Amino acid sequence: MTSEERGERLQIMLNQDELRAIENWRFEKRMPSRAAAVRELLRRGLAAEGFDLAGEGVSSRQFGILDNGGADASSSDGED
Repeated sequence: MTSEERGERLQIMLNQDELRAIENWRFEKRMPSRAAAVRELLRRGLAAEGFDLAGEGVSSRQFGILDNGGADASSSDGED
């Protein structure tokens, strides 16, 4: 398998606002597909500085696309 082939599938659940934000960004940047847009956003996110590691006991729902819940979760006690 070459580096261009993608053998793993990653599924995520999004609410309508999160999906709309990704789709708006995708069309604004003229990305060829939703998958390409998500890969680019992941690449940029992983390359970014200043993201704290998730704290112990942080749940998946605390990480959203439109807010900083996940990044802030490590510095709090995890309660909303």
